[in-house]
Amino acid sequence: MSVTAHVEQLKKKHQSLSEAVEMAQRSPGADDLAIADLKKQKLRIKEEITRLSS
Repeated sequence: MSVTAHVEQLKKKHQSLSEAVEMAQRSPGADDLAIADLKKQKLRIKEEITRLSS
């Protein structure tokens, strides 16, 4: 897999995590720990995208 394709795949995963975070935050009784975990995953992916893009 090329670096460009890998970055695109990471961007798609980042977007799906963003949507999951939004849905969880709108949900009544959402688990704060689960939301925090999703946000950490998002951050790790964003850092990986930045690292690969530079």
